[in-house]
Amino acid sequence: MRLVHSGKVRDVYEDRGDLILVASDRVSVYDVVLPTEIPDKGKILTRLSLWWFERLADIVPNHVISATDVPQEWAGRAIRCRRLEMLPVEWIARGHLAGLGLTEYEKHGTVSGVALPPGLVEASRLPEPVFTPTTKATEGHDEFITFEDVVERIGAGAADELRRITLEVYRRGSELAAERGIIIADTKLEFGRAADGTLVLADEVLTPDSSRFWPAGDWTPGRAQRSLDKQFVRDWSATLDWDRTPPGPPIPPEVVEATRDRYVEVYELLTGLRW
Repeated sequence: MRLVHSGKVRDVYEDRGDLILVASDRVSVYDVVLPTEIPDKGKILTRLSLWWFERLADIVPNHVISATDVPQEWAGRAIRCRRLEMLPVEWIARGHLAGLGLTEYEKHGTVSGVALPPGLVEASRLPEPVFTPTTKATEGHDEFITFEDVVERIGAGAADELRRITLEVYRRGSELAAERGIIIADTKLEFGRAADGTLVLADEVLTPDSSRFWPAGDWTPGRAQRSLDKQFVRDWSATLDWDRTPPGPPIPPEVVEATRDRYVEVYELLTGLRW
C-alpha cells in the first residue's frame, strides 16, 4: 500500500487500484493540526458518514466501495473508496447564520455573493438554505467565492447540478436531524468526478467535523449556541494567546473529554445507536 496524501484529519492510501481513506483522531482548528488527539473521533466520523451515505444514496452516488475490506489495523475508521478527480471547490450549504458566514454577512450583507435579508443576528434561521461555496485551498485558508466563480472553474452544467445536490443533501439531512432534535446550521461537502464523468459525493458527510450541530431545544438567535461539533475546540482555542500558526497548543484533558462527549452525543442522537 502506498500513502498518497496525508491531510489534517485523513490519510489516503492506494491499494489494488482503489483508495483507502483512513480517518485519524487528529483535530485541527484554523487549518492547524493540534498536537492532542480526540479518542474515537476517527471512528465516529467514519461510522456517521457511512450512516448518512446510505440515506443520501438516492440523491447522489458516493465513493464508498466497502467499509469492511480494509486493513484490520484501521477497522472501523477506514473506507475503501472509488478513485475520483476531486473538484476544487468546498460545497457549503447554510440554513442558519454562523461562523465565517456570519462574519461575511456583517461586513457585506452577503455570503458568497448571495444577498441575505437585513437585521439577521448570530444563529438566525435563513429564509431558505443558501449555497455559499469557498475555494479549497491546499495552503492558507479557504476563501468565499460566488456561484459565477464556480461556473468558471468547472462549467455551468456541473455547477448547476452540484448546487442543486448540495442544497438537497442539506435539506434531507436537516429534516432527518430535526426529527431527532438536532439543528444542522451548515455543512460542507466535497465532490469528485468518476472516470465516466459521474458526479460523486466523497470524503465525509454531515459529521461534527464538517457541520455545525445544535440542540434544537437550546436554539436562541442572537448568541453563540451550544455546539455538538468541532466548534467546541475552536471556542477553547480562541481563549488562548495564540497566533493561529503551527505548532498548535496542546488540548487540556477536560477539553478532550468534553469534545469526545459531544461527538458521541450527536452520533447517538442522529443514528439512534449506542456508541
